[in-house]
This record gives sequence, structure tokens and C-alpha cells, in this order.
Amino acid sequence: MFDSLSGKLSDVFDGLSKRGKLSEADVTEAMREVRLAMLDADVALPVVRDFVNKVRERAVGHEVLDSISPGQAVAKIVNDALIDALGGSGAVPLNLSATPPVPILMVGLQGSGKTTTSGKIALRLGLRERKRILLASLDVQRPAAQLQLQQLAERTGVGSLPIVPGQRPVEIAKRALDVGRREGYDVVILDTAGRLSIDEELMQEVRDVRDATHPVETLLVVDAMTGQDAVNTAQRFNEAVGITGVVMSRMDGDARGGAALSMRAVTGAPIKLVGTGEKLEALEEFYPERVAGRILGLGDIAGLVERASETLDQEEGERVAKKMLAGKFDLDDYASQIRQINKMGSISGILGMLPGMGKLKDKLGDKELDTSIFKKHQAIISSMTKAERKTPSIIKASRKKRIASGSGTTVQEVNKLLKQFDDMSTMMKRINKMGLSGMKQMLSGLMSGGGPGGRPGGGFGGGMPRR
Repeated sequence: MFDSLSGKLSDVFDGLSKRGKLSEADVTEAMREVRLAMLDADVALPVVRDFVNKVRERAVGHEVLDSISPGQAVAKIVNDALIDALGGSGAVPLNLSATPPVPILMVGLQGSGKTTTSGKIALRLGLRERKRILLASLDVQRPAAQLQLQQLAERTGVGSLPIVPGQRPVEIAKRALDVGRREGYDVVILDTAGRLSIDEELMQEVRDVRDATHPVETLLVVDAMTGQDAVNTAQRFNEAVGITGVVMSRMDGDARGGAALSMRAVTGAPIKLVGTGEKLEALEEFYPERVAGRILGLGDIAGLVERASETLDQEEGERVAKKMLAGKFDLDDYASQIRQINKMGSISGILGMLPGMGKLKDKLGDKELDTSIFKKHQAIISSMTKAERKTPSIIKASRKKRIASGSGTTVQEVNKLLKQFDDMSTMMKRINKMGLSGMKQMLSGLMSGGGPGGRPGGGFGGGMPRR
């Protein structure tokens, strides 16, 4: 989402670092470039003005103009200003400090992902906080909206308010809190109706529900892909009903990212959570310092480690690692590793959390890693029998034709997978035979520019396909 802004800011800092000592004119020119980059990223004009003024004020001071590395000094100032614009360091958690059941009111326009986000929050609070959650749909406008939320509740393993045809939103909300009290729920999430655009009827309905339930949290769900429209929506909702926090859905998209930078300044409410994918698990706390780091190409290693610890099966990883080192790695184990990677989210999303990946993406241009190979490999392995996955060497011509037909691939693609797997198995067996001392010798040879055993250009074959 922030690739374009990140690339332009990186160019500004690179230009400053080449100039040595800076003058006020250099800083002014750099700030003009920063201003244009932020406007192009769809950041609200008042936010851009305030941001640039703050940075210029600090950048023309002695701390930069007299600095030994002025480019880095300006980058640090911009980083601090970005964090401030996004809401300050640290995530702002959901407020659950009230007498149960705690009411959480979900508001937003139709299509913003409000209902799905309600299910994501329910799953998150159920798993992380060990809370008993009741989901209640107040949407009597959209056909099957209540049924959709009921199905989400079943998928997430939380409670769902029974549907009573003919009830109005305020009646449903009051019944939800009553059921919550009687049945011992900790949190009641009230999913209100949306509209295609903001109108007085929608706002009045939300105000009536708010006055009847006194929610501890009123969370506005906005689609980050809608850019400046998301900021306008947030402003209107905040003026009409008052919001305590923002949830930005589709933060894994490729929109220009300005909405996130504008939201706190325009509404005064913090971004509390962000949706990073379609899966119900794809919901994360919003850390301004991490987002600022990603914008400036510094990556988000803390976020990557956090995501890995939450999604990866540690026991399965250790089991496969032991088999690999013992030279007993089979195609079932390879498929298991692909599933682990897929749990982490999109490859581009993972790469975006690594420092310096912005520059690498620029060098690649329009080329991308061909991640479709993982899906093909999964399909091919799924079309094999248990014996074939265990012992790939038994797969001859007739079996290859059957596997290719069953997986919707070609015999050549099946051959390529088997060749890469064979190369991988050979490498693992060699590593196992080498032992610790052999590994050290091999690494020493690689570090000095040679292949394994010191032979220049040595290798084990195989590799990640490139597009």
C-alpha cells in the first residue's frame, strides 16, 4: 500500500545524503518533494501542511544543518513526524474495562467490510482474551445480513443472537444486551446496517442504537482502498455519532495509503486495528512506529516475528526440520511447509516487512516472484497417492500422466517438481553426512566465494522459479 510513497521518500533522503552539508534551500527543496509525494499518496491537504511545517521547523535547526550525516538526520525527523501523524508510538487496545457485557458498536458504510471485521474481532477477543462473545446483527436493510453474521459466529466459535423477524435495530440491540447479561457473555458486538453513502436516516439509526446501548467502543470500519473517501466518511461519522476508534480493512491492498496517514488528524480517534487479508485471522493491532518504518523502508521485523509466532505451527516446523536434517524429507513434508508459508499471508506482504525491500522491488520493476508455483506444487502433491508422496522415486511415466491430469498441470511441471525435490533431498543428505565440522567447512568455502567444498560455482541445483 505504501510502496509509491516509500519509494519517493527514499529518493528524497538519498538525494540529501549525497549533498554533504545542507543549506536551508536544500531542506526547502526536499520538503517540496515530500509534500508532493504525500499529496500523490492521497494524504489530506491539512495533514500534509502540518506534517511538512513540523519537519521543516526541525530540519532547518542546528541538529540537521550542522549534522555530520544530514540525510539521516532528516530521515529521523520525518520518521518521528510520521509516527506522530499516525497517532504516536504503541498500539491503542480495545477498551474492555466496563461491567460485562461490554457493548461494542460497529459502524460504517456498506461494503467497507464491517460484518467480516465484526467476526474477526470476535475471533481475536475469544482466542487472545478468552472472552465470551455474542455477535448481534442490527442490519434489517440488507437481505441475509443477519444470516451472514450468524454463519460467521459459527465459523469463529462464538455466540450469535437468534434472529427474530420484524424487530427494529434498537429492539435487537436491547435484546442482545439482555441476552448477554442473562447468559454470562463478556462482550456484545453490535453490527449496524450500512448504506452506499452517508444519509441522515443512517446516522439517526446509529444514534438511536448508541443512546440505547451506551457502547464502550464505537468502532468505524473504513476501506483503506477508498483513499480520501475513507477520510471523508470518518469525519462525517465522527461528527454525527462520535467514534472511539477506527478499523481499516484491506490494508493489504495496493491503494495509495494516504487514508491511514490522515485518519488520526482528521478524526482525533486512533486507528486501533487493521485488516490484512480475507481470512478471519487476518486482523492486527495498529502500531504507528511499525507503519512509519515500512513507509521509510526500515521494515517491520517485530511485526513479522509476531505474525510468525501467531500463525506458524512450531511443533510441525520442528518435526519437519528434524526429518530434513536426517535426510528423510518427503513430499508430505514439503506440502506441510507450503501450508505454513500460506498461513503467513501473501509473499509480497511478508517481503514488505523486511528492511530494504522497497529498493529491491524497484530494481525488479514489473517482475515479481512467481508465487503461483506453490499452488501448482500443492495441486500436484494432492494428486499423488500416499505411497507416491512417501517414495517419489516410484513415480514413472504412467503415474506422471495421471498426476498431471488430476492436478490440471502438465507432465513437464510434474517433472520439474520431482527434480527440485530430488535436488533438495540430495542436499539434505549431504548436510547430514557432513556433520557439524563439514557444515563449517562448506560455509567457509561459500563465504570465500567458492561452492561447496571450495569448488567455484558448486551447488546442489534446484531453486525458486522466477517470472
